[in-house]
Amino acid sequence: MASAALANVPGTPPGIDADAALVNGMVIDKDSRKPLKDVNVTAVMQSKKEKTVSTDSNGNFHFIMLKPGTYRLVFEKEGYKKVVKDKVEVKEKMPVKVNVEMFEFVPISDRGPSAWHFFES
Repeated sequence: MASAALANVPGTPPGIDADAALVNGMVIDKDSRKPLKDVNVTAVMQSKKEKTVSTDSNGNFHFIMLKPGTYRLVFEKEGYKKVVKDKVEVKEKMPVKVNVEMFEFVPISDRGPSAWHFFES
């Protein structure tokens, strides 16, 4: 029965163990609403990096066989502001879905002239 429950979770890879601790989700661009490819997603438990995966071309990521516990998920992609999700509870046989929106990071120099030039003599 647990296998059927996991098999019905959208985005879950086929053939996973029924006792697997599973975290999956999707990462999208906040403005365009489009999926983000190649976002590095790191699972950290008690200040120790457990595993890192990357999103696919549809923005999906999957952690399979994580140890049960409380995790911090860190989402990083060049050109985007880092996103951190704290207190993600992972339990055996209970899939967890974490969806994230990321903001594109625009360096100050790319935003146009600053107001500081009014104060320069």
